Amino acid sequence: MNPETLAAALLAVLAPIAEERRPGEPLELSAADIVLERPRNRDHGDWASNIAMRLAKPFGTNPRELAQQIAAGLADVDGIASAEVAGPGFINIRLDAAAAGALAQVIVDAGSAYGTNSSQAGVSVNVEFVSANPTGPLHIAHTRWAALGDSIVRLLLASGAHAVREYYINDAGAQMERFALSVLAAAKGEPTPEGGYPGEYIATLAGRVREARPDLLDLAADEQLVVARELAYQFQLAEIRASLDRFNVPFDVWFSERTLHAKDASGSSLIDQAVDRLREQGHVFDQDGAVWVRTTDFGDDKDRVIRRSNGEYTYFAADAAYYLNKGDRGFQNKIYLLGADHHGYVHRLKAIAGAAGEDPEKNVQVLIGQMVSINGARLSKRAGNIIEMDDLLDWLGTDALRYSLERSPADSPLDLDPELLQKRTNDNPVFYVQYAHARTHNVARNAADSGVDRSEFAPETLTHETEAALLGALQEFPRIVAFAAEVREPHRVARYLEELAGLYHRWYDNCRVIPLSDDPIESVHRTRLWLNDAAGQVFRNGLDLLGVSAPERM
Repeated sequence: MNPETLAAALLAVLAPIAEERRPGEPLELSAADIVLERPRNRDHGDWASNIAMRLAKPFGTNPRELAQQIAAGLADVDGIASAEVAGPGFINIRLDAAAAGALAQVIVDAGSAYGTNSSQAGVSVNVEFVSANPTGPLHIAHTRWAALGDSIVRLLLASGAHAVREYYINDAGAQMERFALSVLAAAKGEPTPEGGYPGEYIATLAGRVREARPDLLDLAADEQLVVARELAYQFQLAEIRASLDRFNVPFDVWFSERTLHAKDASGSSLIDQAVDRLREQGHVFDQDGAVWVRTTDFGDDKDRVIRRSNGEYTYFAADAAYYLNKGDRGFQNKIYLLGADHHGYVHRLKAIAGAAGEDPEKNVQVLIGQMVSINGARLSKRAGNIIEMDDLLDWLGTDALRYSLERSPADSPLDLDPELLQKRTNDNPVFYVQYAHARTHNVARNAADSGVDRSEFAPETLTHETEAALLGALQEFPRIVAFAAEVREPHRVARYLEELAGLYHRWYDNCRVIPLSDDPIESVHRTRLWLNDAAGQVFRNGLDLLGVSAPERM
C-alpha cells in the first residue's frame, strides 16, 4: 500500500463521517489534500496523518474524537494492521507486512521508471547554466552549476516536465575581440596585448590555428583577426563541450549570442524586435537620446538603458531579446543558474519578465550559487590563473566531484576535502552510497550461486524491523524526487540516498537472503531477494538523477 492508496482509503473512511456530521454538505476534499508523513519514531507506525485536526472545526467536533472515529474506520481497511490516536488528534497508521512488503515487487517491476512522477506534467522549463565565455577553459567556478543544472533538469524530466539544458554562448562583443587579438599575437610570436588573455592555452590555440590555416600571416590584417577569432573560437568551444561530456553534462541547446544580433531579410535583428515588443507593452521610454526600459516598475533598483544615445545596444538589450526568444520557443518558465557575483541580474531578469507581460515571480527563477574551494587544488598550468575543470576531473573523478557538489544546497559555500573524496571508506558519502549499490549486486550474485531466485514472492514474510524501515524509505523515493524537482534542490536526493544506504546496510546485517549452511531455501529468502533488488534499483535511479554512476562491483 503506497501513500496514494492509503490517502484514498482515508478519504473513503471520511466520506460517511462527513455525511453523518454535515448532512447534505459535500466533502470538498481529494486524496491529494490528505497529507501523510513518516513518524520520526517508527514504533509509532508507518504513516501519520493530521487530517482530524484539520477537519475537526468544520465537522463541529474536537480533533481527538474525530481522530478516534477515523481510526476505527481505518482498522477495517485491508492492508492496515492498526490505526491509533496520539496526542491531540494525530492518527498513527501501521500497515500489515504483506501490504508494506508488496512494494518490493512494484519497484522491481517498474525498474528505471520507479520514482518518476507527474508532479511537473504540462510544465515547460528552460534551464540555462554554465554559459561560460568561449574564450578559455572551464574552471572550478563552473563545476558546481554544471553539476546542479544538469541534475535539476534530470529531476524535472523525471517529474513529467518538458525541460531542456541550455548553454548561452557569449560569442559576440568585446571579449571575443580581445580573445582574437590574444590568439593572433601568439601566432605571430608577439606578447599578449594589454587586456588580452594570458595562459599557455592561448599559445596552444594559436598553434592549432596556424596548423589549420598555414597562410594565416599572409592574409590582410583585418582578415587575420577574423580567421584567428573564428578558428580559435571553434577549437575552444569544442574543448568546453568535451569537458562537459567528461562531467556527464549533456546540453540540449547551444544558443549563440550572435543569433540575437543577426539581421533578417528586413534588416531587423531579434534585439531590434525585442525593443519594439517591450515598447508595445508600455514599458519603454526615450530620454536624452537613449532608449530606456522602466524596470523600476518591477522591483529593479534603477531603470535600464537598452540603447545608448549613439545607437549602440547595451548588454541589457541582448538579455531581453534572449529572454523573449526563450518564450517564443515555447518555454513558459525560465531558470537561470548564476554565480555569486551576479546578484544584480536577479532584479534585471525579473524586470524583463514583467516588461514582457509575464509574471516575474512565476515565469523566471534565478538561482544564485556560492563559490567552491578545494583544499590543495593547483592553478592550471595551461591557463595560469584558474583551476581547470579537466584538472579536477583528472584528480577527483566525475562521480566524487559531482556528488560532493550536489549534496549541499546551492546557496551554501563549499570547501571540499580531496583526501576524503578519494577514500574508499564510509566517511566518503559517494563511496558510502555507491558501495551500498554494489553490495546489492553482490548479494544477488551470491544468491544466484546458492540457488536463491525470485520465483516466489511472499511479502507477508518481511516482518523484521529493519525490513519495515527499509521498505518505508523505498516508498518515499517518488515523493523525494517530486519535491526536489519542485524546489530545484538535487541535494535532497543525495541525502535521501545516504539515509537509504544506512537502512540497507542495517538490513543486510540482520536479514539473510542466503540460508545458513544446509538450511533449506524458503519463501522468506526468495522474497528478501526481491527486497534486495528493489533497493538496488532505487540506488541506481537516484544516482542517475545526480549524474553519478552506480558500479556493480567495488
